[in-house]
Parts: sequence; structure tokens; C-alpha cells
Amino acid sequence: MYPDLKLFIAGEWRKTDVTIPVINPATEAELGRLPCASIKDLDDALEAAVIGFQIWRKTSPRARADIIMHAAKLLRERQEKIAHSITLEHGKPLSQARLEVIRGAEFFEWDAGEAMRTYGRIIPAAPGHKFSVHHQPAGVVAAFSPWNFPMSQPARKIAGALASGCAIILKAAEETPAGAVHIAKAFEDAGLPAGVLNLVFGQPSEISEHLIPKDPVQLVAFTGSTAVGRHLTTLASHHMTRVLLELGGHAPVIICEDTDIKTAAVSSAVRKMRNTGQVCTSPTRFFAHEHIFEEYAAGFVQRAASTLVGNGMEPGIEMGPTANDRRIPALIELVEDAKAKGATVATGGGRHGDRGFFFQPTVLLNVPKDARIMQEEPFGPVAVINPVASLDDAIEQANSVPFGLAGYGFTNRADYIDRLVDELEVGNLSINTLEASMPETPFGGVKSSGQGREGGTEGLENYMTIKNVWHSANIT
Repeated sequence: MYPDLKLFIAGEWRKTDVTIPVINPATEAELGRLPCASIKDLDDALEAAVIGFQIWRKTSPRARADIIMHAAKLLRERQEKIAHSITLEHGKPLSQARLEVIRGAEFFEWDAGEAMRTYGRIIPAAPGHKFSVHHQPAGVVAAFSPWNFPMSQPARKIAGALASGCAIILKAAEETPAGAVHIAKAFEDAGLPAGVLNLVFGQPSEISEHLIPKDPVQLVAFTGSTAVGRHLTTLASHHMTRVLLELGGHAPVIICEDTDIKTAAVSSAVRKMRNTGQVCTSPTRFFAHEHIFEEYAAGFVQRAASTLVGNGMEPGIEMGPTANDRRIPALIELVEDAKAKGATVATGGGRHGDRGFFFQPTVLLNVPKDARIMQEEPFGPVAVINPVASLDDAIEQANSVPFGLAGYGFTNRADYIDRLVDELEVGNLSINTLEASMPETPFGGVKSSGQGREGGTEGLENYMTIKNVWHSANIT
């Protein structure tokens, strides 16, 4: 069920002499060898993208949409095969991998529709003059997607680029390459012109430092850590290249005293452990009103501790391993630091088992503000639950980090909801649900969590340029 891994350049699949292993994080077994792009491969991809862009930009929006929709249909039909590949390389439960395939298809379907709605406008002018605004594709996109969602993250980048008429060179994650390979195959089968979509893998710094300075690259689209996002922005700024960034988060959850405590606790624990906590919008810092703190924390801990951890290929598994071995020591360091500063480990706190990259579902209570985890995103199955005296206190602590990607609140009071909407410093706010976004809604962050938006009617704006035209009927 795992694909033969290759680069996809100029409409052709190619191998390379240099390869790296792809590891199953549940078993630590090698799944395959991933080819790494050489400088020549990157130059070939860039040349192909330049040629592909000239074809694709002149393709009508409806024709572009037809090809994108065809590819989405193929992805839906291949759901089971793709989901198995994702679970093997990432570790997430097969049921979650199946949902991710559908979510990726939905990104393509939404943006295919938006491809036919990139309207300009006519601005009233004096007689003999006409002002018009035109939206045109930006050019070649250099895109970089992370390992935590092997299918849906590449889909978001590719969908936006192709729907707007751009060509794209995607460097997908080396740890989890199969999702992007399946997407490229679907577009090949759907009849996408050669060079419009190119897929490469390899040394991330080498690829970014080679592609971003190139003149044809007009946009850098990146999802990943804030540190890497800053580095890529610096590279792009030297060449006045635009950036679209979806960076790290450290999402707060405010649990008000009027909410259904049991339901909020259970749903919070389930969502926290989804994708092993490896989600940029994952709820992490939980602030419960002091009158309900004990009951909420007890319900959360009980549900978290009962999470069924194991190989995602096995039925009933709720949480798989972390996607790579780097996460284990990083999580242990954060937990130990919190303990040393007075936090209580209510459940978990260490490695799970002795094979695979598993970590225990972990809940920390009463964590001091100076603990590292209060400022650093754990990106794993670790939750912090602290009491707060009031909504003022909760909002202040929620906004105390440099990140602002997602935030959540549990309350039924209209005045509390108004304050959360007005005062929480996040790009995505959810009330009484822990879902952060849908294909039809704009997604992105504020502060150090990025700039620009993907999805929704705003999603194609970053991939397009705006041209103003002043047409005079007479030479003046």
C-alpha cells in the first residue's frame, strides 16, 4: 500500500542517486527510500514551472476548474489506498487518515469553484474613460508543506496555486511524502499540463535557498514553524518576493463558568489528542474558571488517560505515535521543566512503550507562568490546565504568547462571546467547538503565527496580483 517514491518534474517521474529512508513511526521499520533533488533537478523544476505557467495562465478558469475537480474525484476514489500510506508514514489512526484524504479533496473542490469567481470590477469614471480592476495569477510559486498532515497540507498549497492560474514547485515533507506523491499522480491522471505542478524532496535549506532567490518565483507559500518562517521571509525580502505564511500556534481554550463542564472536558481531551497533538491549531493551554476548575480538570484527565494509544493500522486506536523521534525528547524536556517549577503531572508525562515514537497522553495542572510550556508550543499530546479568576484573567493569559493562530471558548453567555470575539488575539476563533477551519472559511494567524489567508473567498488573493487599468477613449 506504500507508493514508489519519486520526484515529479515537467510531467515526468524521476529517481535520484541520493536517497533517504522513510520510517514508520509506529514500528521504526523502513517504508521506502525517498529521492533527494539535486540542483539540476531544482533547475529543471523551475524551467518546467516557467513553461507550465505560460500554458496554465492562459487556460480558462472553467477548464482549470474541470481539471482540479477531476483530480479531486480521483483522490476520493483512491481514499483507502492513500489513507493507508498516510498511516504507515505518519502513524495517525487509519480513520483519521481517511478523513484527511477527504479534507484534501474538499480543498481542491472549493478552490476549483473559486477559480471561476476571481472577479474584478468596474469603477465609475468620467465620460470617455473606464477604470477596471483585474486579478491575475502571480506566477511561479515555491511552496513548502509540513509533515503533520501529509495530504491536506500539500492540498491547500496546490489548490490555491492551481485555481488562481499559477504554476507551483512543492517541496513536501521528507518524513511524510506519500500524500503529495498521490496528489501529483491524481493531477497527472487528470490531464494537468506538464510543468504546472512539480514535486521535489531533499534538504530543506538547500531547496529554499536555491529556489526563493530565482526571478520566476513570485510567491513563497510556507506552513511550519515560526523560526523557519522568519528565515524564509528574510530570504524572500532580499528579492521583494511575496510570502504566505501559516506558522506556529499555542492555542488557548477559555472555559467559562456557565458551560456544560462534562461535555467541554471530554471534547477538549479528545481534540487535544487528535493527530497526537501535532496540529498547529491544537488546543493546548486550557484556562478554566476557578469555580469549575476541579470538575473540568478531573473530567479532562479521566478522558485523556483512557485514550487508546497504538499502531494506527489497528482498529479502535485513538492516538498514534509522534511522527518522528525528535518529538520525544522535546516533549520530555517541557514536562520536566514544568514539574521542576511546581506543576502537577495528572497523567502521562513520558514515553509510551519501548518501540515506536509513542508518547503518553499528558495533562499538566497548575503550571506556573514561567514554565517553558506556557510560551513554547509542545506540538504533541501535552495539555496544560490552569484555573483563572475571571474572564479578564483568562483573556490576558491567552494573549500573553507571541502566537495567534487559533483560540477557543466554551460559554453560552452573549456578553462573554462578544468579548472573546473582540479581545482574543487570534486569526481563528471557535466557540463551543474545537474545529478551527473549513475549506470555505479563511484560515491564518496574527502576530507570530503568520500572514495571509488560505481557504474561503480570501484564499486565492495571495496567489494573484491586482492590476488597475485606466482606458481612455481618446488620446489625451
